[in-house]
Amino acid sequence: MTLLRREFLKPAGRVALTLWLLTSVYIVPADQQAVVTRMGVVVEPRVTPGIHLSLPWPVDVVTKLKVQQLQRLVIGGALSDSVTGRTQPLISQFLTGDQNIIHMRVVTQYSVSVPADYLFQSQNVGQLVGSAVEAELSRRIAARTVDAVLTTEKAAIQEEIRASAQKVINDYRAGVLLASVNIESAQPPPEAADAFRDVASARADSSRIVNEAQGYANDLIPKARGQAQQLLETASAYKQKKTNEALGDASRFSQVAAEYAKASDVNGRRLYMETMEQVLPRIRKLIVDKNGNLDLTIIRKGEPEKK
Repeated sequence: MTLLRREFLKPAGRVALTLWLLTSVYIVPADQQAVVTRMGVVVEPRVTPGIHLSLPWPVDVVTKLKVQQLQRLVIGGALSDSVTGRTQPLISQFLTGDQNIIHMRVVTQYSVSVPADYLFQSQNVGQLVGSAVEAELSRRIAARTVDAVLTTEKAAIQEEIRASAQKVINDYRAGVLLASVNIESAQPPPEAADAFRDVASARADSSRIVNEAQGYANDLIPKARGQAQQLLETASAYKQKKTNEALGDASRFSQVAAEYAKASDVNGRRLYMETMEQVLPRIRKLIVDKNGNLDLTIIRKGEPEKK
């Protein structure tokens, strides 16, 4: 009986030994990395995807992690609040720099960056990440006014929180990489919601009026500049015309004066006669002889007859 038992146990032992040795072969999928510990001590902090060998279990223990998977964490509420729209005042209230209370819900996404640190450096990685992001969120909100938080500063706040919280997480060696920090909801308390809406409406009206005025100015100013430029060009052309005419007249006068100077006596008489030819026919004339006698018959001949 003992002999039969020994004969039976030999194949079973070989099978068990084979199976035990097969535990030293493990496969890491493409989207994962692994950490190998030997008797509780990390010997392989980062094992890349593929087929690998280790000492049989339980000498070596292989722990696989999905390093590319994004994990989601909500600060100021729960994941279900994003769907229901509910707020939790006790955990979502933050104080702004101008002493206003604001309800905020922030969603952060993170992944595993250092597998060994993620497994063994922190007891609760999710709680550490949430505390770091919440602390930096409180600090950034406290440094800004409520209007800035609700309007123009959201993108800057998100990036500042991500960078500063990542530094804190790295100091704790949590082995986590923050992918994004998104302010999902930021709103005033329900008691002050109407007042905030009125302020936002007034701000929108102010912005609209300023934009309309700016648009009107942008339309009017180019027209005025065009008209001014047109007037300047017209004045410049008129000035150039008058200047050219004056230069031409001056040039002609200089030429006439030069010719006149060559025979001033003859030219003087000629100019006098030409002038008289133009002037005398237009006026009534009285002719007196050298003795001073007036010929009245000439006057009568020049007057119209009375009927």
